[in-house]
Amino acid sequence: MALTIGIVGLPNAGKSTLFNALTRNNVLAASYPFATIDPNIGVVGVPDPRLAVLAELFQSDRTVPATVSFVDIAGIVRGASKGEGMGNAFLSHIREADAICQVTRVFEDPDVTHVDGAVNPASDIETIETELILADLQTIEKALPRLEKEARINKDKLAPLTAVKQAQQVLDNGRTIFAADLDRAPLRDLFLLTAKPFLYVFNCDSDELSNEPLKQRLRALVAPAEAIFLDAKIESELVEMDADEARELLAEMGITEPGLDVLARVGFDTLGLQTFLTAGPKESRAWTIRKGAMAPEAAGVIHSDFQKGFIRAEIVSFGDLVSAGSMQNARAKGKVRLEGKDYVMADGDVVEFRFNV
Repeated sequence: MALTIGIVGLPNAGKSTLFNALTRNNVLAASYPFATIDPNIGVVGVPDPRLAVLAELFQSDRTVPATVSFVDIAGIVRGASKGEGMGNAFLSHIREADAICQVTRVFEDPDVTHVDGAVNPASDIETIETELILADLQTIEKALPRLEKEARINKDKLAPLTAVKQAQQVLDNGRTIFAADLDRAPLRDLFLLTAKPFLYVFNCDSDELSNEPLKQRLRALVAPAEAIFLDAKIESELVEMDADEARELLAEMGITEPGLDVLARVGFDTLGLQTFLTAGPKESRAWTIRKGAMAPEAAGVIHSDFQKGFIRAEIVSFGDLVSAGSMQNARAKGKVRLEGKDYVMADGDVVEFRFNV
C-alpha cells in the first residue's frame, strides 16, 4: 500500500526546500515563482527505530522502511483555476494523491519575495483553498450532465448524483469537502482535491518555532486539521548531518523531534494507516496497512498469493519480542500467537504468514 502526499503552496513558501529535505534531492529551489515546473516525485522512507532493533535480533542484512511518496508541484497563485500563472494544469499531478500537504510561509526574509507582497499565513491558506475549491467546482460542473443522464436511466445512480450536488453546495459556500466532513466514498471517482485529508506545514524560522502564542494562533487557523511547524532550511541541513550532530542541533533549538519525522507520522495517522513488521536474515521490513485491516489483507500487501492462500498468521508484538530477546524465547514464554482470518492487525505486530498456493 503506497501513501502519496501532494505538496501545495504559494511560490516561495518553501515547498521545494521541504521536498529537498524529504528526499535529499537537489531540485531547483529558486526565490522566484514557478521554480518547480514539472512535478518532482520522491519516495521517502518513514523513520521507524523498531527496524534497527529487529535487524539486530535477526541479524538482518538490511532494513526496509514503509514509504511515502511526495509530489511537489509548481506554486499556485491567485487565479490559478482560471489560468493565471501556470494555471491549474499542475493540480492534475496531485488528483490521485491520498492527502494534500499545504506549505505556508511564516518566516520573514527580504531576499525571498512573497507573491502578494507581504507574509500573511491566513491569507495564503485562503488563497490556496479557494483555488482548490474552484478547481473542484469545474470538475463537478463537467461531470454533472453525465451523472444526471446516468441517474435518469438507472435509479441506483441517484445516490451518487445527490452526493455530488451536496458537495457542490459545500464548495459554493467556500468550504472544502474535507472540512465539511462529507462522506467521500460516493465522490471517489471524481478525484476531488478538497475531499482529501489536509495537513498543514508552517515554514517558520528558529525564533518562530519557539513562539508558542504564534503557533497557537496558527493551529487555530487550521483546526481540527493537524498543524506541523518546521524550518525547512534547518531540516535540509539536518539530513546532511550524522545522527549525533542532528540531535545536538535539535537540542540547542529546543526541538524534540525533526519536523520531517512529525510530517511522516502525522501523514500516517491522518490517513488511518499503521505498519506491521516482518524480520529474517535477509531483511527487517515495515509494511503499510490501514488501521482495522484483517490478517489476510495484511498478507496481501506482501503478495496477493499470501492473501488468497492465507492459513494462519504467527504473531508477536514488537514489545514482547524485544523483552524476550528472541523468537525462541518469545515462544517459550507463550507470547507468540497463531491468529486466523478474523484477526485485526495491531501496529507493530511482528508477523510470519502461513499460506497455501
